[in-house]
Amino acid sequence: MQAPCPITVFGEVLLDCFPDATEVLGGAPFNVAWHLRGFGQSPRLVSRVGRDARGERIRSAMGDWGLDGSALQTDPIHATGRVSVTLVNGEPTYEIVSGCAYDFIEPPKPGMVPASGILYHGTLAVRHPPSAAALASLKSRHQGSIVLDVNLRPPWWSLETVLPLVDAAHHVKLNAAELALLTPDASPEDDRHALAASMHPFAERHRLETLVVTRGALGALLWRGGEIVSVPAAAAVPVVDTVGAGDGFAAVLLLGLSQQWPWAETLARAGDFAAALVSQRGATIDDPSVYGQFLTSWGGG
Repeated sequence: MQAPCPITVFGEVLLDCFPDATEVLGGAPFNVAWHLRGFGQSPRLVSRVGRDARGERIRSAMGDWGLDGSALQTDPIHATGRVSVTLVNGEPTYEIVSGCAYDFIEPPKPGMVPASGILYHGTLAVRHPPSAAALASLKSRHQGSIVLDVNLRPPWWSLETVLPLVDAAHHVKLNAAELALLTPDASPEDDRHALAASMHPFAERHRLETLVVTRGALGALLWRGGEIVSVPAAAAVPVVDTVGAGDGFAAVLLLGLSQQWPWAETLARAGDFAAALVSQRGATIDDPSVYGQFLTSWGGG
């Protein structure tokens, strides 16, 4: 692989808390950083945890995995982020608890994170002004590509907050339903031709370099330079757990961008890795050999 490209990941880290008292590490940016480390990269995660047992668990897990925790802040007042999972008639519902530590991320001090390379962030962590201001400060000093991973979670988003993030990004990833929510040009139907017709004006209106629309089992569509490429889905696998599949896809997208892989090849590889994730329980993998197998198959191991 090429020399490492600096990658900064900004946003939430939290625990999914289940009714049986099980707590699972999560948060899309955390998952992305975890996967990047598995692929041999050294991302810098900018987030915030509480001064509590959950925060210590996150720091410990990052240390064990070799994930740089130097930009992970500790909040003396607010608790570590969590999502409360409850079962209603056997179906899970999720409450993304507000007022958590990651809602109060402070701007990293100059030199704490790279000023070049790739800056990746989502949309959830900007739901409160302090973290939104921290991201804006980070962007004002950043001199590389900005990758936005749209993740619309009601009630924690609005057009007024998300569209400016799209305007500030070079590369945007979202799914077909999210595209329909963000633009009046989009069809609510996940039809390839309708999506392609929607992607052109959206990408041009926001002056994007790249727009990726993921379609689950149908693969993905890539808009770049006015052209649209259809990327087929990976081979079908037994689905065990779809949680975190999009984060795995995003991690390989960042890996491909950092390594300057051809875009269509990057998205095909991202689909392969996402498929591997849905065939196992949980949003992350703690076996380095799994990442090594993918790198070898991609010619980078």
